[in-house]
Amino acid sequence: MDVYDQSGLKRIPGARRRKLAAWSALASALGVIAFGFGFVFFASHVAGMQTPETPANAEAVIVLTGGRQRIDAATRLLKAGNGKRLLITGVSHVADRQDILAATGLDPALFACCVDIDREAQDTIGNAEESAKWMRDHGFSSALVVTNNYHMPRSLLEMRRQYGNAVFHPYPVVTITRGRFGWIGDREASRVLFTEYLKYLGAWARGAVPGLGDRIGRKMLG
Repeated sequence: MDVYDQSGLKRIPGARRRKLAAWSALASALGVIAFGFGFVFFASHVAGMQTPETPANAEAVIVLTGGRQRIDAATRLLKAGNGKRLLITGVSHVADRQDILAATGLDPALFACCVDIDREAQDTIGNAEESAKWMRDHGFSSALVVTNNYHMPRSLLEMRRQYGNAVFHPYPVVTITRGRFGWIGDREASRVLFTEYLKYLGAWARGAVPGLGDRIGRKMLG
């Protein structure tokens, strides 16, 4: 027999209510465990990344601005012939071309012929959008992606989302190291990894759940 309260809503019997509460608690606990294991896997994967001694064969090099080490790594690849052209994406509007030339340390002739500068990208999503446009414009189907190791998973996710027909090879600049689990005793490394893990989950969800992208702000993902 169904029982209704004064508002007309069906009451849930006490035993059933307790059962639902137990299942809800179990689901929450499993969600927390999955989240925790996901973070440990993500962090150990990132901390275990190494800059490859022999870069993969690629037609282009893309570097996401954010540190001198990234630029240095990208220019070394270009000078060594690992890619026909280099895109520096996310460059500040304040920096002029001569400033960037000085920062790269490249021969002016090589810089003039083979380096392109993107000033439109303001975040990782923008980096991926501008990189995809650049690759299509030049007919490139493969690229080495240069960024910090902790930033690499999300960068590759966004790049592949924007240009799924291309092959993107990671070339991480290692800034968080000490082995796969060395970050556990390092508060700053753990903080950076956890923040990036949350952003990675947000980026994944933005593409996996229809309509969610409009509700997850670009500033949140960075």
